[in-house]
Amino acid sequence: MEETWRWFGPDDTVTLEQIRQAGATGIVTALDRVPTGEVWLPADIRERKELIEDSGLTWSVVESVPLHNDIKTRSGEYRCYIDNYKKSIRNLSDAGVHRICYNFMPVVDWTRTNLTYELPNKAQALRFEMTDFAAYDLFVLKRDGAKDSYSDAVIMRATERFEAMSPEARAALESNIIAGLPGGEGSYDRDGIRAAIDQFSKLGNDGYRANLIAFLEEIIPVAEDAGVVMAIHPDDPPFSLFGLPRVVSTADDARALLNAVPSPANGLTMCAGSYGARGDNDLVAMIREFHDRIHFVHLRNIKREDDGSFCESDHLDGDNDIVGIVNALLDAEQQRQGQPIEHQSIPMRPDHGLALREERFDKRVRPGYSYAGRMKGLAELRGVIHALTAIRG
Repeated sequence: MEETWRWFGPDDTVTLEQIRQAGATGIVTALDRVPTGEVWLPADIRERKELIEDSGLTWSVVESVPLHNDIKTRSGEYRCYIDNYKKSIRNLSDAGVHRICYNFMPVVDWTRTNLTYELPNKAQALRFEMTDFAAYDLFVLKRDGAKDSYSDAVIMRATERFEAMSPEARAALESNIIAGLPGGEGSYDRDGIRAAIDQFSKLGNDGYRANLIAFLEEIIPVAEDAGVVMAIHPDDPPFSLFGLPRVVSTADDARALLNAVPSPANGLTMCAGSYGARGDNDLVAMIREFHDRIHFVHLRNIKREDDGSFCESDHLDGDNDIVGIVNALLDAEQQRQGQPIEHQSIPMRPDHGLALREERFDKRVRPGYSYAGRMKGLAELRGVIHALTAIRG
C-alpha cells in the first residue's frame, strides 16, 4: 500500500519536508483556493504538482474536487458546474494526476461537536456527541421538526446539557458544527444553514441518491476516458444530521452506487473511521466485496457509543479491526494485477490524528491534522502492513 499524507498546501503548518521525513511518499492535496464550481486550470495544477515533486514526493490523490450545491440539488447553474467538473478531471489527467476523492454530503461536511476532547492521557481527539448535537439542533438552530429526529432519552439529556451550557460553550458548539472544518467545504451562518437544510431535505434519500447517480452517469465516462478513478468518500458521520438525506453511509448505499454506474472508474474511498462509526457496517466484508472498486483508503479508528456518539482514538485502539482491514486491503491489491500500473497499489493515509504535546495548544494546527499524531498513526499502520506482508512471505 502506498503511504500518503494529507497536505493543505503551502500554508499548512506541516511542511513537505516533514512529510517526507515521516516516511510517506505520496501527497493528498487539493487546490483549496479555487472557488467551488470553477475549473481547475492547468497552470495551477502544474504549479502544485511541481512543488510536490521538487520535494521528492508524488501527488497521488486529489482530495477533493468539491461539488457545487447546484450539482447536488440539480438546480440553478448545475449544467455549467458539471461541465467545469469534467474539464477539471481532464486537466488533472493531462498533468498525470489520476485519482480523485470527493464527497456528496449535503449542507455540512464531516461534523464533530468537540475538536479538542481530552482523553485520559491528556491527548486531544475529535468527538461527535449526540447529546450536544441534539442540543444545538433543538435549542439553538430550532429546526422545524427537530424533535422527530431524536429519542425521548436524547431530548431529555440535550435539554439538561443546553441549560448547563454557558453562552461561550453554545457559541463554540455552533462554530464546530456549522462554521466549516479542515478539508470541508465552506461555512454557514444560522439563517444560511436553515435555508440549505430546507432545500436539501425536500429531496429525501431517494431523490438525493438519484441526483448523485445522475452526476456519476455524466462524469464517469469522462473519467474513464481520461484514465482517472473517482473515489467517493462516505458520509461522516454515516447517519442523518438535521434530518438531511444520507446516501453513502452503508454497504447497501455503496452497492447501489457501484451497480448504478458499473465502471472501474466509479469507486470508493474506504474511510474506516466514517463507515466504522456504524456498528452494522462490517468493514472487512465490505473491502472483500468491493475490492476492485476501492481506490483510496483513510485509516483511522473510533470508539462508538450506543446513541451514535463516537470519539476518535489511537489508530490501533478502537472498535475497528484495523489489522483485519489492512489484511483485506492487501488481498485486494493482489487481486488487481491486471489494472493499469498507476491503479494497482491502493494509496492509504493515516486519517486524522490525536493532538499531542505542544500541538494541543497551537491554534494554527488544524483539528485532526497534527503532525505528531498522524506520524504516530502512520508508524503504527506501517508496522501492521510490514508484519502482515512478512507473514504472507
